[in-house]
Amino acid sequence: MHSITRAALIGAAALPLAMAAPSLASASTAADVTFAYSASGSTVSNTITNNSGGALQCSTSLANAPGGVLPPIEATIGPGQTIYESGVIPTGTTVQTINDIPDGSYVVLASCGSVDEPTSMWVSDYPGLEPYLAMFPYTTYAVQQASWVVSLPSAGAPTSTPGMNFGS
Repeated sequence: MHSITRAALIGAAALPLAMAAPSLASASTAADVTFAYSASGSTVSNTITNNSGGALQCSTSLANAPGGVLPPIEATIGPGQTIYESGVIPTGTTVQTINDIPDGSYVVLASCGSVDEPTSMWVSDYPGLEPYLAMFPYTTYAVQQASWVVSLPSAGAPTSTPGMNFGS
């Protein structure tokens, strides 16, 4: 891969993941954070369970999934995710909701990190994610709830899509 292309991909990967302001105490574990996605009509929700012991900055975002197929990670993180919800998540369970999403197929991704000190980050699993996580100078975890492909209905009728689970 050419160094300019590699730098662009690294930068593109860092931006959405850095939005999560990744951090936490070094005693973190992969099981400290879980995601659970759901969809209804033009809304996608992510139920985030934070058992890390501190507040997290989390982002739930959408990227295009042409034809309802999970795109390669480079196609997803390269152009970035332009539809998202981000905010501070206290310990316990919180739902992030993205409303009024245009009809189409999307991949749902999530990432979290602590608000105070950058040492840990959790990201929804995605095929090919590991090399990107290795670029960060702190502990990273691929969350068992993998990135998820959802097709939102053109008629806008409420529907729940079980999605496809990729990863762990």
